[in-house]
Amino acid sequence: MANRVLIVDDAVFMRNVIRDIFTAGGFEVVGEAANGLEAVEKFRALKPDLVTMDIVMPFKSGIEATREIVQADQGAVVVMCSALGQESLVMEAIEAGATDFIVKPFKQDEVLAIVRKVLGDSPAAV
Repeated sequence: MANRVLIVDDAVFMRNVIRDIFTAGGFEVVGEAANGLEAVEKFRALKPDLVTMDIVMPFKSGIEATREIVQADQGAVVVMCSALGQESLVMEAIEAGATDFIVKPFKQDEVLAIVRKVLGDSPAAV
């Protein structure tokens, strides 16, 4: 069964880019959210295997949403999506419970390698 993904980003364009990467990689995109409030609600409703979370969003930041999601589910896997130059925010997100991060602009191979690693689906290192 394909891993289920919730995509969270306030930009429709970025959600489309991420959805295309996951669909091509054999993942099932079960939902999308445009802000941190929606992210928490949809996480609780959909219980995805993985959440991709933008850091800077309206209403509730990705860091706040990640903190809430991880408090609600200790096993939640949240991968932060950051732009170059957001290193301090990425560190704050990791402290809030994010599992890993990917940097925009996204490269399909890198995104899939990171999410497979955090989900435990990566082949063993040689």
